[in-house]
Amino acid sequence: MSFSPRPLVIAPSILASDFSKLGEEVRAVDQAGCDWIHLDVMDGHFVPNISYGPDVIKAMRPHTKKIFDAHLMIAPCDPYLEAFAKAGCDHITVHAEAGPHLHRSLQAIRALGKKAGVSINPGTSLGAIEYVLDLVDLVLVMSVNPGFGGQAFIPSALNKIRDLRAMTAGRPIDIEVDGGVTSAVSGELAAAGANAFVAGSAVFKGGTLESYKANIEGIRNAAALARGEAV
Repeated sequence: MSFSPRPLVIAPSILASDFSKLGEEVRAVDQAGCDWIHLDVMDGHFVPNISYGPDVIKAMRPHTKKIFDAHLMIAPCDPYLEAFAKAGCDHITVHAEAGPHLHRSLQAIRALGKKAGVSINPGTSLGAIEYVLDLVDLVLVMSVNPGFGGQAFIPSALNKIRDLRAMTAGRPIDIEVDGGVTSAVSGELAAAGANAFVAGSAVFKGGTLESYKANIEGIRNAAALARGEAV
């Protein structure tokens, strides 16, 4: 079986960190070996939770040079794209379900000089994004219903990732997965075709730099093993 040549990426979700010391937590996961920092932005409208916005991201930005991978669970998203770009986000991912003009949103992200991502909820089919694949750098498959951290992984995401890998074959698109990702499922996800893994509580459990490092390595090693890569 051929695997996606895209590099393996571990992207800890800051949503699961200790908000009383955000800068310190960002530095800790950076030192622990993460590849991207995943930023879950929630508005209490598109999803039933409120997290943080561009000002908080701007405050985190000086603490790491790692890629800021913003996941906007907000509707509408278009009026805020520029603010997230200016705050220091490198990737800006919007939901296919968040507005009527997905194509326009992705064009706007590209025009801001950022990498554009599209995300789909567990109940949304890949057909909803097939027409925008030429405009995206990554597809984020939700393996839980968005809005809260710590939920259990939804296994049907595996088939969606397999289909997505076939659909994106030959394109330079990262397949990212978010929701319930642990070292127990990262192997299966990598075998299905995902290369970027968002993990919140699975990374931040333990609360120390040493535990973060072990948690990141556990997720990465399981995925690398499934891809037939030396660990």
